[in-house]
Amino acid sequence: MNIQMIKNIPLLLIAMLLVIPRTTLQAQSENKLFYNAPATNWLEALPVGNGRLGAMVYGGVLQEHIQFNEETLWTGQPHNYANKDASKYLDQIRQLLFEGKQKEAQDLASEQFMSEPLHQKAYQPFGDLVINFPGHQNFSNYKRVLDIEQALCQLSYQVDDVTYSREVFASYPDQLIAIKLSASKPGALDFDLALDSQHFLKSVLTDGDKQVLDVRVSDGVMNGKAVVKVITDGVLTPEYKRIVVSGASSATIYLTAYTNFVNFQDVSGKTQPLIRGAIRKFATLNYEQAKEKHVADYRSLFDRFQIHFAGEKRTSLPTNERIYKFWKDPDDPQFISMYVQYARYLMISSSRKGGQPANLQGIWNNSLDPAWQSKWTTNINAEMNYWPVEVTNLPECHEPLFNLIEECSQSGALVAKEHYNADGWVLHHNTDIWRGAAPINASNHGIWVTGGAWLCTHLWEHYKFTHDKEFLTEKYPLIKGAALFFTDFLVKDPKTGYLISTPSNSPEIGGLVAGPTMDHQLIRSLFRICVEASEVLNKDKEFANTLKAMIPKIAPNKIGRLGQLQEWMEDKDDPEVKHRHVSHLWGVHPGNEINWRDTPDLMKAARQSLIFRGDEGTGWSLGWKINFWARFLDGNHTYKLIHMLLSPAEEPQRKLRGGSYPNLFDAHPPFQIDGNFGGAAGIVEMLIQSHLGTIDLLPALPDALPDGNISGVRARGGFELSFDWKDGELQSVQVLSTAGTMCKLRYKKRSIDFKTEKGKTYNFNGKLKKVR
Repeated sequence: MNIQMIKNIPLLLIAMLLVIPRTTLQAQSENKLFYNAPATNWLEALPVGNGRLGAMVYGGVLQEHIQFNEETLWTGQPHNYANKDASKYLDQIRQLLFEGKQKEAQDLASEQFMSEPLHQKAYQPFGDLVINFPGHQNFSNYKRVLDIEQALCQLSYQVDDVTYSREVFASYPDQLIAIKLSASKPGALDFDLALDSQHFLKSVLTDGDKQVLDVRVSDGVMNGKAVVKVITDGVLTPEYKRIVVSGASSATIYLTAYTNFVNFQDVSGKTQPLIRGAIRKFATLNYEQAKEKHVADYRSLFDRFQIHFAGEKRTSLPTNERIYKFWKDPDDPQFISMYVQYARYLMISSSRKGGQPANLQGIWNNSLDPAWQSKWTTNINAEMNYWPVEVTNLPECHEPLFNLIEECSQSGALVAKEHYNADGWVLHHNTDIWRGAAPINASNHGIWVTGGAWLCTHLWEHYKFTHDKEFLTEKYPLIKGAALFFTDFLVKDPKTGYLISTPSNSPEIGGLVAGPTMDHQLIRSLFRICVEASEVLNKDKEFANTLKAMIPKIAPNKIGRLGQLQEWMEDKDDPEVKHRHVSHLWGVHPGNEINWRDTPDLMKAARQSLIFRGDEGTGWSLGWKINFWARFLDGNHTYKLIHMLLSPAEEPQRKLRGGSYPNLFDAHPPFQIDGNFGGAAGIVEMLIQSHLGTIDLLPALPDALPDGNISGVRARGGFELSFDWKDGELQSVQVLSTAGTMCKLRYKKRSIDFKTEKGKTYNFNGKLKKVR
């Protein structure tokens, strides 16, 4: 990606640290993953990333392996996936569904309605940096750490009487990966290094203290260059395919990579000038200063939010052992708070301004053929990635997703016209770096039309948390365009007379249908968002009135024969099906039209549906269910699912699919990062909810977490809160108003409403009485 080097902005870190409570600093010092042995596979390696570059650090002794990615290296090329003749068959597909001929409808859609080509493209690994340390076979006192307070990967071990140490970080300000090697005795450090890649089309050139790797993706037009430079006090000897260093006390290695990607329609970028610029930068870079800049930049985001659950601490256990211990005995509150902070670390590392949003694996991928192409699945997974960003005070990390929405609206407008003869824009259940928006893979699950509607709720959520009218003004056309599509797309159901969504499906179960419940929840939500946004901005009154008139005509949520929330128009839910998707509960979370205040009967029906579906699920499914049970206000059931999510994924005795790998990556299986983000969001959802206009404190606190504190947590309406609790009871609350809106606080049966001034802080005790 042709990104200009980002200049560091001075940060007032000292001032920031001064306002962090002492209890929080204590908790923060515990935020480390650590291990007593090197990684033996990718799921034991530790991730670093700066949003554009990602790497997995194995921490080997005889050989260090750093497998790295650059976010824009994909298969394929700029391409319009729309099928120009698809709209000719739309009415016929609908009629077959109305007649109950699902198979015939799916067959026709498979033949005539799918994207061209049928499948989207894949995110690719870039290369590998391998560093060999001869003579280090016999070592002791090994320790490998990922410090998520400072975004530093560190390790040390001893060979004879020499202690060797290693430190790795991925810098956003300097756009590089830095590796520092050190020995405790002068001249004791000997190593050699080389770049390599899995790609068949590759070359490596050694030039003095530098090595350049060229790669070309075999499927498509993408190519890239990576460069590594070694700075050392030892003797450096360049060889044909490696650089050898001997007699050193320390060495610094800088690594970066670029591709020819400019944007989803342009791959004319030139990598050579970027590599030359990087080499010039490396020559003048001071490692300690680069590290200081990196830590300051990272902590300017990370330190805004703190969470601490008091109780038993197992911080002395290596993380892989701690996961097993938690499975056997889930009494480890600090492990849960660390899991939230680890998710924030992963978000900061994989989604930064100017880059791509976190994909199905964040930014980390070691396979030329990754599961589900490691793209963006927009029927839950891409959205789940971003559930924690607003509430845990990382709103800047949302920006790459907003850019994806903007780009998908362009490709989605072509799909809307070619497939549905409709205005506006549409996105189906997947997109890739080329912003494919047409239905892919198979008609029984690929023709799902509300991906764009769901993504637009993220624009609205950002506004609700910030009350930033300038942002809403800029993004309103995306919301309106998505709504405009559905004004053309919705059709009258011949049986009920309601407006319904068809053809579509309920991800990813039940095949091609007419009128899935999830679609109707999303479309109603989108219409309401568009109406409210038009009122906030005082524009488009006529269009808003059109949407208002349509909302009550859309098929409503219905309760079925088993007391469940129906997933489809027909009452055909099978209580024995234990599918990982629970799509028809979208209106509970992340939507809000089904809730205990306004629709208690529907809330009970939704809970019954979730009981039928069962607790067991893949990692991301567990993450969603954690949020559901928090919205159902059942903290103990929520905790049960947290226990399942944080238990070992590779333990055969569990006989469950979801869980956590040794490096705490979420297991679908295989690895998907959405469970990390969804699970973290659900943990916070137990502590604070603001989706109904009132800020509810400790709405679903489980018995297992009776004591704790949280600070810097954000709520809709433009508020930032800090509060603590003891013996399950709220102790004190601090509310900072960032928008000057009316604040409504509630704890159990006590509540208080008060006007706020922007920038002013308000303090309350556990009874919600003001204190000075």
